[in-house]
Amino acid sequence: MEDTRKTILIIEDEAGISELLSYALRREGYKTIAEFSGYSGMDRLKSEKVDLLLLDLMLPDINGIDICRTVKSEYKIPVIILTAKSDIVDKVTGFSFGADDYITKPFDIREVIARVNAAFRRIEEIESKRQHMRHIKLRMNIDIYTEERKVTKDGQVISLTPKEFDLLHLLARNKNVVFTRDKLLDLVWGYDYAIDTRSVDIHILRLRKKIGDCNGMLIKTVFGVGYKLDN
Repeated sequence: MEDTRKTILIIEDEAGISELLSYALRREGYKTIAEFSGYSGMDRLKSEKVDLLLLDLMLPDINGIDICRTVKSEYKIPVIILTAKSDIVDKVTGFSFGADDYITKPFDIREVIARVNAAFRRIEEIESKRQHMRHIKLRMNIDIYTEERKVTKDGQVISLTPKEFDLLHLLARNKNVVFTRDKLLDLVWGYDYAIDTRSVDIHILRLRKKIGDCNGMLIKTVFGVGYKLDN
């Protein structure tokens, strides 16, 4: 059976601290890998799938800041810095090179667990939003697939012009937000497009017809203002 646990790499040269972190994180359901030097830790990153890095700044061979900079540029995983330094300069430097969090030793292990859990929650929230933006589901069994620029109803593809798609996609990404006709012109057509607000009304009518919303139950007219998508 495939091991689906999140893997945390601990680069910490103090064996006692490393063992404490590994034990506590394993109890939380994580898989841990412990390395005691910067070079061995970087080798592990190349050979293992790592989901988060707990990184000591004061290592015997490589400056932890250099490791942080490399990891954030090449691996795109969260980095939580652990260090005995409490100087604000070190904290700012760590964040400037992409560190996601900073914990000063001595620490309460419960704080470390909470920070690790929070880092993974942020990743899940970002991925959930990204997935939502790729696929937006509307009432009336309408689905919008952003990357494919495709719209379906009851599983059947609806043929939309590029501007009709952009208009529907904008409204769907901002459900219940009222857009004036001028704002829709700006966001969908752009300032330099030589059309007037009547073109917005025409596109809305065509769009409603194509998606089976002739009564305006999904794309609602806000009289005297503009349009919104009511979902």
